Amino acid sequence: MGFDLEARLAERRAASLYRQRPLLQSPQGPQVVVDGTPLLAFCSNDYLGLANHPEVVAAWQRGAERWGVGGGASHLVVGHSGPHHELELALAEFTGRPRALLFSTGYMANLGAITALVGQGDSVLQDRLNHASLLDAGLLSGARFSRYLHNDPLSLASRLAKCEGDTLVVTDGVFSMDGDTAALPALAHACRAKGAWLMVDDAHGFGTLGQNGGGAVEHFGLGPEAVPVLVGTLGKAFGTAGAFVAGSEALIETLVQFARPYIYTTSQPPALACATLKSLELLRAEHWRREHLGLLIRQFRQGARQIGLELMDSATPIQPIVLGDAARALALSRYLREHGLMVSAIRPPTVPAGSARLRVTLTAAHTPQQVQRLLEVLAEGYARLGPSHG
Repeated sequence: MGFDLEARLAERRAASLYRQRPLLQSPQGPQVVVDGTPLLAFCSNDYLGLANHPEVVAAWQRGAERWGVGGGASHLVVGHSGPHHELELALAEFTGRPRALLFSTGYMANLGAITALVGQGDSVLQDRLNHASLLDAGLLSGARFSRYLHNDPLSLASRLAKCEGDTLVVTDGVFSMDGDTAALPALAHACRAKGAWLMVDDAHGFGTLGQNGGGAVEHFGLGPEAVPVLVGTLGKAFGTAGAFVAGSEALIETLVQFARPYIYTTSQPPALACATLKSLELLRAEHWRREHLGLLIRQFRQGARQIGLELMDSATPIQPIVLGDAARALALSRYLREHGLMVSAIRPPTVPAGSARLRVTLTAAHTPQQVQRLLEVLAEGYARLGPSHG
């Protein structure tokens, strides 16, 4: 007896759910080379076009010359370098919170925060469409784990009434597959009524939402009292890598003492922190990036509606086109690829069964002409699709 891995893989192929890694052979940007083919890409989370910005690249190079290329140890041994500390101070100031703590990835930040805050005897409530890292953290925490209906404050309130111990409510700020924004004011109100804490993972909101790019929390004008635990990632709008948690002095010290993904891992390369400091500077200063992105989002939504595409309720750079079954999503993605465009087909289990989609993501580096080209090819490809059987 052994693990029948080939059968599991064959089953996934038969269901049109098999995944493969495209080989990127160019820097991030609208124009990429993937598997040897030049393509116009609409599938990157580099929302502000900073991943290959010359000033960010130069900051990384200078950082490597000054600090070397490796963190060398965990933050608590001898891996907490000057640039890490400077970036934490800058992120705390940016988010309007006393302190911020760097993590090597967003997955680790979510895992670290949730498992450090709740455990056996406590409760953790999560939106049904939260990111996998949040759901995994809730299960691993040992707390009583429950999921409320998507973006539904009434569903949350009814579940909060049954909670025991310390209670943590967790939501994405912007949902990565639907592109909609969490109803944070109503969720915060429900938490206050119960004495629960609200944690927001704003991976896709930072940089794109809010007057200054402060994300969903800034967009709604909420402070640390309403959202005590704020998580952001640096590999999306910031264009670099890693993540952070921002909050009170007591929160950050608790994470330093108890967050296992923080304690037991090597720190980021210091040069990466240097690059992120530069990207944060650009994010805050160059408001035109968010303004241009907003124009492209409106252009795309108007054009897609004219084609007859089924869009979701999203005012963010994430613009899913729902197609139903996985085979149709793959077919339209292939058609786009054959015509020089790259848009990923998102299939179960990443999204619920029957809601396979193309996940269009727009960035500040795109032009209106490129968005128009996408709409033209989408119109052609969609007209060729057969009816949905999902």
